[in-house]
Amino acid sequence: MKLQLEKFGKTLISRELGSEAFKAFQPTLRDLSQDEELEIDFTGVLTLSPSWADEFLSPLLNQLDDKLLLLPSENLSVHATLRILQEANKRPFKIRV
Repeated sequence: MKLQLEKFGKTLISRELGSEAFKAFQPTLRDLSQDEELEIDFTGVLTLSPSWADEFLSPLLNQLDDKLLLLPSENLSVHATLRILQEANKRPFKIRV
């Protein structure tokens, strides 16, 4: 399953909005089969803050582990945010190269 993060907005900021997005995504996440990966696509996202991503991506990493796959992005805010989260969580994200 592929998730276009842009569906939650082009500017993804604040813990509150990240938490709301995560809760809104839960019904869709339940449709994910046990052997299916969830691909996160950052296309169209202009800004990804660490606070938003921590409320959305960190719980997904905890739930899905290696079934969470981040698609490559040239967006520098995405790169910086992912680096911060990996250090904070002490776990790497699986990123397609």
